[in-house]
Amino acid sequence: MARPRNILFIMADQLRWDYLSCAGHPALHTPHIDALAKRGVRFDRAFVQSPVCGPSRMSFYTGRTVNSHGATWNFVPLPVGEMTLGDYLRPSGMRVAVAGKTHVFADNEGMARVGLARESELGLSIAEGGFAPFERDDGEHPDKRTGPSLRYNQYLRAQGYDGDNPWHSWANSAEGPEGEVLSGWSLRHAHLPARVAEKHSETAWMSERAIDFIRESGARPWLLHLSYIKPHWPYIAPAPYHALYGAEALLPVVKSAAERVDPHPVYGAFMAMDAAQAFGRDEVRDHVLPAYMGLVKQIDDHVGRVIAALEEAGRLDDTVIVFTSDHGDYLGDHWMGEKELFHECSVRIPLIIVDPSAAAAATRGTVDHRLVEAIDLVPTFLDLLGQSLPTHRLEGRSLRPLLHGEATPWRACVFSELDFAFYKARLTLGLDVQQARCWMIRTERWKYIAFKAFDRAQLFDLENDPDELSDLGQSAAHAPIRAALQAMLFKRLADRRNRVTVSDADVAARTDGARSNGVIIGEW
Repeated sequence: MARPRNILFIMADQLRWDYLSCAGHPALHTPHIDALAKRGVRFDRAFVQSPVCGPSRMSFYTGRTVNSHGATWNFVPLPVGEMTLGDYLRPSGMRVAVAGKTHVFADNEGMARVGLARESELGLSIAEGGFAPFERDDGEHPDKRTGPSLRYNQYLRAQGYDGDNPWHSWANSAEGPEGEVLSGWSLRHAHLPARVAEKHSETAWMSERAIDFIRESGARPWLLHLSYIKPHWPYIAPAPYHALYGAEALLPVVKSAAERVDPHPVYGAFMAMDAAQAFGRDEVRDHVLPAYMGLVKQIDDHVGRVIAALEEAGRLDDTVIVFTSDHGDYLGDHWMGEKELFHECSVRIPLIIVDPSAAAAATRGTVDHRLVEAIDLVPTFLDLLGQSLPTHRLEGRSLRPLLHGEATPWRACVFSELDFAFYKARLTLGLDVQQARCWMIRTERWKYIAFKAFDRAQLFDLENDPDELSDLGQSAAHAPIRAALQAMLFKRLADRRNRVTVSDADVAARTDGARSNGVIIGEW
């Protein structure tokens, strides 16, 4: 086989890079995901473009940084006209579909401005970020943004689960001794089993829908984005996964009392938020993390089912398989909960790519330590499928040479950014919405974080301080290093692709072409 024909693009939500056994977790065994790593390449230094669901995913789908595509936070839409995976792959006849979460939010204002009805074929494609919604489920309770009907709720009601919102009252809640509903939004209920049967849980249901897609696909090439909502909160797992792990199975917490002494103002404001206040307590962390681990284990078991279905359909040998996550989770490290900031546990992700072609044989089962980014996946997909790369739009780099063992120069740093205007931390700091921006540059040794509203930066020496416990942002001795990294950050920001309507080849062909078009400028 010269090249693959299909892509199975699996993404977990809020899965840390180090919560897989192939990444070294001593107690959380993930044999099915590990099997993918044995068949492909595990990139152990992969980073997201923003450690928040929405902007991270939009960068995965566009191959462009948040600074370029503009969807800076959850429910901030990609502008009409921004190209995604579907736009690149559909013209070749490929079916591009999603089973699960995308966090795509339609640019309704932009669609109305150009007179594009959402009900039209093109309107639906744009509203869904280029994915055909085979089974769209963002895993959220219905509200004014997601609409009154959640497909998963329809499924649960068909299985006999009652209530206005069974997503919450069954799949993400437990049951008390008197039959009362104990909401999964409360961390104190994380040790209890979800009320829903495991076979009807979100992870199981979405896996079943992915299997349906694989079985129904026929001869047409496809990309399926199987996008799990878990182990994202609410941290509550169905039986038996809720009880597989105890506090003794947890990784040691990574934090230091020194981190709370004169922290950077933005870091300090995030440490004051509710999630950080909760997860900063060891007893809360010990109570919640076993459920998180159970949710990861459940995903691994169902990934095994999906891969088995792929093999049964005869598609294992012509399908690229990717396993990754949209960001990590602090889980109490650095006195923090949730994600958002740029410590490794938040911004670093698992990334495994299985290329079934013979050209990738030499790298099977290897671990690649080079710095890679979420925006590398779109050019990688196009490259593996034999399509040309629109380099005037794409800001990532194809990983195909790395998968095929080819010698190639590689990047010296990775980049991430955050718009924290939507967080309580901004109000704590007294910033207006345009001031709440920050950016990260990470090299092999250094991590540098700059803030729009503060001259004070953060700096970590990853060689001598791999746990990122000592902030050198105010160290006079490290001022030259900060200056060099600031220049690197400026270069990365200056390198964004904003001339997206004319290709580089067109520019080259038109360079110095005025005279040939009869336009003569400055001749004596």
